[in-house]
Amino acid sequence: MAEHEAGKPAHVPAAVPVPEAWRRTELARHPDRPYPMDFIEALFTDFSEIHGDRHFGDDAAMACGMARFHGRPAMVIGNLKGRTLKERVARKFGSPDPEGYRKALRTMKIAEKFGHPVFTFLDLAGANPGIGAEERGQGEAIARNLIEMSRLRVPTIATITGEGGSGGALALAVADRVVMLENAIYSVISPEGCASMWKDASKKQQAAAALKYTSFSVKDLGCVDDVLTEPEGGTHTDPACAMAMVDEKLQFHLAQLDGKPIDQLLEERYLKFRNIAQFYTIAESA
Repeated sequence: MAEHEAGKPAHVPAAVPVPEAWRRTELARHPDRPYPMDFIEALFTDFSEIHGDRHFGDDAAMACGMARFHGRPAMVIGNLKGRTLKERVARKFGSPDPEGYRKALRTMKIAEKFGHPVFTFLDLAGANPGIGAEERGQGEAIARNLIEMSRLRVPTIATITGEGGSGGALALAVADRVVMLENAIYSVISPEGCASMWKDASKKQQAAAALKYTSFSVKDLGCVDDVLTEPEGGTHTDPACAMAMVDEKLQFHLAQLDGKPIDQLLEERYLKFRNIAQFYTIAESA
């Protein structure tokens, strides 16, 4: 017997909708999405790169340097992923070593010395988990950045352009303003790493939803200060439009920070991070 009547189409299963969190994850990881250095080159002028951490070496996965933001001197920092396979391998797929974080901190201290604002741009899944990085003090380097950024006496703005993963991202994001592109993600762990809790890598989409790491969820949790709208379909569909919107927002936030005394900035920065992730429950009366 025929599987279906003549002239009638066979049954086609309906497509399973992609969960919203995973859809945004794929956009954050899109290979054509602008990387931090793309934003730096578009928004800043006169970029002069600074190399080395004065301890071990120069990290190819981290770029730091002086530049001008609308004519104003500033320090800009961003991790580098690379486009080609050769570049990606050389830059460890955008995952910095401890010398990368130490280089970033060294340049932040230079900015502090001369009173220049600091801009950081993040698109990294996490710090390099290699043996060499651990031997050279990866954990200490990240922890040092956290404490030093918390008391840096200049305005600081961090922008999450793609993935913001774990302490590797946080080491560049203890800032007065943390802004995030609409389709970026910001999380303590990758969805694949979280799925290992179920010992089933296929549950990565479920993990993505559970982590609540998409921009608006993270904004609701108080972990970022502003969500920046992207062009329809993602930043990669119209990079120029996206760059213009980011530029406008960075000018807005810097102007707000400039209007405050440094001691007030430090106090507000401390309170912001001190209050992140607090939650309260109301006990039911007997």
